[in-house]
Amino acid sequence: MLPRFDNPALRPLADAALLPGRLAFTTDSFVVKPLCFPGGDIGKLAICGTVNDLAVSGARPQWISCGLIIEEGFHLDQLEQIIESMAQTARSVGAQIVTGDTKMVERGNADGLYINTAGVGQMHNGFEPTDPRPGDAILVSGPIGDHEAAIFQARQQIAERLDVASDCAALWPLVEAMMAHAGDIRVMRDPTRGGLATVLCEIASRCGYSMELDEAAVPVRSEVRGLCELVGFDPLYMACEGRLLAAVAPDAAESILDIMRHHPLGGGAAIVGRVLDERKGKTYLKTAIGGGRILRMLAAGQLPRIC
Repeated sequence: MLPRFDNPALRPLADAALLPGRLAFTTDSFVVKPLCFPGGDIGKLAICGTVNDLAVSGARPQWISCGLIIEEGFHLDQLEQIIESMAQTARSVGAQIVTGDTKMVERGNADGLYINTAGVGQMHNGFEPTDPRPGDAILVSGPIGDHEAAIFQARQQIAERLDVASDCAALWPLVEAMMAHAGDIRVMRDPTRGGLATVLCEIASRCGYSMELDEAAVPVRSEVRGLCELVGFDPLYMACEGRLLAAVAPDAAESILDIMRHHPLGGGAAIVGRVLDERKGKTYLKTAIGGGRILRMLAAGQLPRIC
């Protein structure tokens, strides 16, 4: 796609395109299965996904579109529940759903409901996304992998053995609090499909500097870790829908971490790695047992239809 669509706004391949007038613009589609899961539903997920792509770009979410593809026979009460989830989530961050579209398809051709959203936000004054620099600290806002674990739980119907809810949340309030240190934040990302490891690999590949991730410092709930051991997943590659990753100036890392930990959306925040003074563009994992290995981008999802 890139050779055909290439242009300056697209080229950074970030979570949102930065446009003239300090606007950020993003779009996403949601095909999650099942439509309702512990901690949310496809409606909440759609708004959170769009809000978070804008938020980690440093933009206050303001206007959102809502496109629905509905399968014949879909229950009206479930549709009303999902639409209400979208409305409540948008209101919680001061965003408005201002345009949209509805299409119907024959029974058996949409698996119930698909949603497409697009969002526009205004960039926060003082924040200019840039490449990380050697010595920068890498922060994550809380335990990773909760969303993918919750989807697996709902899909396999193992609630009696696995008690975990999706981390699905709209992150703008947390980002807004972090903007007190806007000039010290280099880049933020939303570790959805491919998880923490893939996002770090993308950042390293783009900026050219290598990253080191400390496995022992990465927060993972015991329930999620247990699931990974049971089915062979790697928590570093599991999707989140309410977490952010940030590379920040080293002398501001503790202050930003303190802000995150005092916010309801960042209570489990941690410093999990650093940017190395090495121009190889690789991501290294310092394992919990003292070894090391190279992390690579996830080539295929561990679990399909998670968002």
